[in-house]
Amino acid sequence: MTNALPHRDDCVLYYALQHRAAEHPDRTYAVFDDGTQWSYRETLERTQKLAAGLQGLGIKQGDHVVVWLPNGKAAIECYFAINYLGAVYVPINTGYRGDLLAHVIDNSDAKVIIAHHELAPRLRDVQTAELTTVVSVGGNCGTIGDLCIADYAELKNGQELAPLERAIEPWETQSIIYTSGTTGPSKGVLSSYYHNQATNHGEAWRGTRDDDRFFINMPMFHVGGCFIVYAMMLRGGSITVSSGFSTSQFWDQARRTESTIVFLLGAMATFLLKEPIGRDDKNHPVRAVYIVPMSEEALTFADRFGVEVYTLFNMTEISTPISSEIYPDKVGLCGRPRDGYQVRIVDEHDIEVPVGEMGQLIVRTDNPWTLNHGYYKNPEASVEAWRNGWFHTGDRFRRDDAGNYFFVDRIKDAIRRRGENISSAEVEAQIISHPAVKECAAIAVPSEYGEDDVMCALATLPDQTIDPAELIDYLSQRMAHFMVPRYVRVMASLPKTPTEKIQKAELRKAGITADTWDREEAGIRLRAEKLN
Repeated sequence: MTNALPHRDDCVLYYALQHRAAEHPDRTYAVFDDGTQWSYRETLERTQKLAAGLQGLGIKQGDHVVVWLPNGKAAIECYFAINYLGAVYVPINTGYRGDLLAHVIDNSDAKVIIAHHELAPRLRDVQTAELTTVVSVGGNCGTIGDLCIADYAELKNGQELAPLERAIEPWETQSIIYTSGTTGPSKGVLSSYYHNQATNHGEAWRGTRDDDRFFINMPMFHVGGCFIVYAMMLRGGSITVSSGFSTSQFWDQARRTESTIVFLLGAMATFLLKEPIGRDDKNHPVRAVYIVPMSEEALTFADRFGVEVYTLFNMTEISTPISSEIYPDKVGLCGRPRDGYQVRIVDEHDIEVPVGEMGQLIVRTDNPWTLNHGYYKNPEASVEAWRNGWFHTGDRFRRDDAGNYFFVDRIKDAIRRRGENISSAEVEAQIISHPAVKECAAIAVPSEYGEDDVMCALATLPDQTIDPAELIDYLSQRMAHFMVPRYVRVMASLPKTPTEKIQKAELRKAGITADTWDREEAGIRLRAEKLN
């Protein structure tokens, strides 16, 4: 990476989309669940028409516009049209309601929200200072207090689009994306156009080619959705826009849409692997898969489905500072830092720890604007995250002698039991390897002896059952005795976000429930504990 920003034509939507449409107007850009395809020319035309309609509502350069939509055609049109005006795209989680919904809308300073008609009625219980207008998508949302209601379909009637007031620069804010809010109110991450471009550029996603069709199954309010949508436009490639991840439909969707590359959370890869082996497992167009985080099953996934496998480390606030070569073969491996990125593993005082020891990963870059530029209207959180000139990820890492970086755990998810630090991710990796387990989470619960005890919550595969005592025996042969859970809670399904992340905060809040099994009450002792 050189210490210079890319030209606006290469990273700012207003210019980049025009150039791609001029260079290859008939090339396919987007494919949807219903089989509809958009060329680059049609994508530009749709973007311009909606931009004109939004301009007619009074949206101008620099304004913030909230988008509250599931994946689909409208989600892509809104993303691009907002940025085409030089306005700021503010997508929010479709699961939001109540106080959390009020918080993000109020924090965003948006006067206009574009919402699906089935979601919009939730706004009746929300009071915000700035919001004046709801654009209803897909139908009539009814009356919502004294807010003006506009019909989305009517905004796309080809009004004349006024020119930009001024050029849009790579360092300007392109989006505000809200964090999950698992440790407090959601924070709005400020991302520039260059930040977005840098996230998916070059060796960051080294398995991606310019002619790939990227299968988007992550929601558009997540960087695994919207940033990849944008990256493939910049590359001149194409995307498949799926309404969401489906284990049973995944490979059929990939075949039908001719998708060649996909990003999968580790749990998604596990779900696919636990499907029955079939003759069509390699009969699909997918060439490469990113699996994050890296599990011990990744190479099994590559072999069974005949795909290249890569992994990486990224989060909303950063821009893929670490990525792997093809076929990473160690659990938790993220890869090595890419050019232009500096990473360190530090203790609580930001002092670098020795190789092999665990600490927090912190990041900075050679070029300006390639990471987030703070949290919107939250200077305290911005200063805390950016202290000493480095961005603090909140993730525990370790590094080996060869310079490889390994994700250990979120710092807030770490467990300390009887003087031992335990990675919840490592515990989960062993639990999920049990053939009956579909999904699981390891959490800390208070111990009567001080510090923590280990609890696991899990759900089984359909038509499967699990005996907690048998699970403990299975785990005691695979992990250190101090890591083996004391408590086991079997649930029908685990609470999850719309991005399929397990909500550990909800499990911690519930704690030891009436249906939780306790191996100490059951009289099960681990041999290793007796010897110690």
